[in-house]
Amino acid sequence: MKKILVTGSNGLLGQKLTERILAKNDFELIATGKGINRFPIKEGYVYAEMDILNAESIESVIANFLPDVVINTAAMTNVDTCETEKEECWALNVTAVENLINSCEKHNAQLIHLSTDFIFDGLAGPYKEDAQPCPVSFYGESKLAAELLLQQSNIKWTVLRTIIVYGIVSDMSRSNIVLWAKGALEKGNPINIVNDQWRMPTLAEDLAEICLLAAEKEAQGVFNASGKDMMSIIELVEQVADYYGLDKSLINPISSASLNQAAKRPVKTGFNLDKSIKELGYNPHSFTEGIAIMEKQLNLLKTND
Repeated sequence: MKKILVTGSNGLLGQKLTERILAKNDFELIATGKGINRFPIKEGYVYAEMDILNAESIESVIANFLPDVVINTAAMTNVDTCETEKEECWALNVTAVENLINSCEKHNAQLIHLSTDFIFDGLAGPYKEDAQPCPVSFYGESKLAAELLLQQSNIKWTVLRTIIVYGIVSDMSRSNIVLWAKGALEKGNPINIVNDQWRMPTLAEDLAEICLLAAEKEAQGVFNASGKDMMSIIELVEQVADYYGLDKSLINPISSASLNQAAKRPVKTGFNLDKSIKELGYNPHSFTEGIAIMEKQLNLLKTND
C-alpha cells in the first residue's frame, strides 16, 4: 500500500484528498499542515504538524514517515496579495517547493505539485501542456518558477495545472466564487462580475481524483487538471444563479480594467485535457454536475448541524 503525504491538508484540496483516500482505502495517508488538524474525522490516518516554510520541519516529517508520494497542495493563491507581498509569496510558492524537492530526492519520493493557468498570459487559451508560459502576475511567475525547479530536479515529479477550484469543506472556512455568488444573490445583493475573462472551473473532488490517479500511475511530467467547461466569469455566475433560480438582474457586467486590481489577470485560459484523459483516465464533472455535488454536501452539512 502506497504511503501518501499531503501538505496543506487543512485547505480545500487537502481535505478533499483526505476524504477520498479514506473512502478508497488503498493508500496510507499522512496529512500535514500548520497548526491543528481541521478535518472532522481523525481516525484512519496520521496527522503531523509541518511548517512548509521550514526546511528542517519538512525534512524531519518526511524522514520520519518515508512517504512514497508527496502531494503539495500548500500555496499562496491570492493573486493580489502575491503582487503586494512578494517575499511571502516566493517563500511559500517557490522556496517551500525547493525544500520539498530536496527531501523527496533524499528519500526517493515522487512529488506531485499543483500549479495554475496563471503561468499563461491568456492570449491563446485553451492551452496544451507544452504551450509556452508567459505569466502576467507575480503569482504566475512564482508558480512557473516552482515548475522549473521540478523540471530541473532529479526526482520523480508531476505537475498538475488547475483553474478556479471550487468546493466546500465541513467547517465552511473556505469560500470560493460559487459559494460567494450564491450567498450574495440569495441576500438580494447586486454583484459586479467581469465579462472579459474566460476560465474552466474545477471541482475540488475532480482535482483530488487526478492527484490520486497521478500517484497510482506514477505519472511523470505536466498534466492539465481543470474542469471541462469553458465559460466567461460572468457566465459562471449566471449558471450558479440559474441552478438556484436566483435573480440574474442582480449581476452587473463590468470590465477587468475597472477593478484596478493589484495584479493583472490572463484574459482567456482553459486547458486541453486530452493528455490527462488518455494517460491518467481523468474524467471531470461538468460545471452543472459540480454545483449539484456541492449542493448535496451543503444539504448534508445543514442536516448534521
